[in-house]
Amino acid sequence: MRLPRVLPRSLAGQLFVMQALLVAAVVTGCAVFAYVSGRDQAEETAKRQVRTAALAMAESPSVREAIRAPDPSAALQPYAERVRAETGIAFITIMDPRGVRWTHPTPAEIGRPFIGHTDRALLGETFEETYTGTLGPSIRVVTPVRDEGRVVGLVSAGITVERVSTQVREQLGALALAAGAALALGALGTYVINARLRRHTHGMNARELSRMHDYHAATLHAVREGLLMLDGRRRIALVNDAARELLGLGPEAVGRRVDELELPAALTGALLASGPRVDEVHLTADRVIVLNTSPVVGGEQRGTVVTLRDHTELQALSGELDSERGFSQALRSQAHEAANRLHTVVSLIELGRVEEAVEFATAELELAQVLTDRVVGAVGEPVLAALLLGKAAQANERGVELVLAEDSLIDDGALPESLAARDLVTVLGNLIDNAVDAASEAASGGGVAVPGQRTATRALVTVTARTDGGELLLRVADTGAGIAPDDADEVFRRGWTTRGTGRGLGLALVRQAAYRNGGTVTLDRSEGGGARFTVRLPLTGRAAREVTA
Repeated sequence: MRLPRVLPRSLAGQLFVMQALLVAAVVTGCAVFAYVSGRDQAEETAKRQVRTAALAMAESPSVREAIRAPDPSAALQPYAERVRAETGIAFITIMDPRGVRWTHPTPAEIGRPFIGHTDRALLGETFEETYTGTLGPSIRVVTPVRDEGRVVGLVSAGITVERVSTQVREQLGALALAAGAALALGALGTYVINARLRRHTHGMNARELSRMHDYHAATLHAVREGLLMLDGRRRIALVNDAARELLGLGPEAVGRRVDELELPAALTGALLASGPRVDEVHLTADRVIVLNTSPVVGGEQRGTVVTLRDHTELQALSGELDSERGFSQALRSQAHEAANRLHTVVSLIELGRVEEAVEFATAELELAQVLTDRVVGAVGEPVLAALLLGKAAQANERGVELVLAEDSLIDDGALPESLAARDLVTVLGNLIDNAVDAASEAASGGGVAVPGQRTATRALVTVTARTDGGELLLRVADTGAGIAPDDADEVFRRGWTTRGTGRGLGLALVRQAAYRNGGTVTLDRSEGGGARFTVRLPLTGRAAREVTA
């Protein structure tokens, strides 16, 4: 049998009930304590009052003088009643040492014996007690009246317990009113606080919030995309494991401003921007990151949610795919050219000019074989050799001659496994593509000439690839228009290009790949007047070096 639900489901409702009960318990406890302490205080006040009255009358000369008179009651009764009325106590009884009353609030009780104890007073002691007399239970004080050292009478002053209780009940009414007001105020404050809490928790209970937190933490660790949450002051409020890895953040990143994290300037600017960003490509020291930002609308402070995707491998694969696509296009073109040459050879044979046909065919084969033999003989690394042959075919299609420098030499197995072939393709492929573009434009008259440099008429790209002094040297020089000195410091920045929008990522990727492998990239002028890029990658160790331009 399922027990009925006592507490409400929502966390705010549960807290309201618990806080209301707590406020009620506190107020009730305070009221009980005030009642008990008030009753004790009232009794103590009554004792002090009756003691003062009894002692004052016992020490009064007029009382002693009246006791000497033949009829003490005649003088003492009016005096005792006047004092009783002024002090507000219940009774003042003056009696002889035997306990026979001379005074009493009820005149009929005069002459009758006092109901209570008098032994201690006869011995000269003043004492107090609670005793039930003719007026009911009372708090009384009994004290002796001395005349020349002898006890000539006794004075008893008292206040009934009922009167004390009445005073306490009057105080309790005011106390109950104050307690009710405190309870109402506490309940109102609790309701306001919990209404606000209910809005923030969307009416969920503690179990639902706990489960959401567990799922939230598991999701942050599980997703491969980087996730950043920035508050209104652009401080990191939350970061998951993937974002820490992509941005190289430490455990102390939470709570710091974005501009304190030493990220690239372009990436920092994108994170600080207030507007949304969609699929922006940014480069860090060793990664290509696609960034999306979405402002947070609502809440006390406006923040931003940032997602990061790692496109380093995708960008490298895209570069390899472009190389393969260019190589396949070159093969198609070569196939077309080979068909034309074959038709030419056949036609020469049909015309009976066999010697000329043989000479024509072998000349074409020798030209192609020379480059192949040169690349295969000098470059033992198969990835680099294939890349060079493919880029040579592409360059040839654009009227650019790609040559391998005479001092190029890379033995098979000379490159360590730590030097990724994909990085070599990124570095050499992008440098050759830029060099072919520059040489082709300069040869066709479309290049932008640099003041003081001549314009080359022969489109030539020279590639040097060799191992030298424990490092791999890759150098690409062209006969293009070159790069203006003012742009030398900006050439490796993402987005820098002279060929329109949508370009400018290649050289940034070259610098990133070189840095990732602990190498350097330098830029100077080639012998043909164009640009010459030199990349040096260490063959042992992977300590990062500063990349210079």
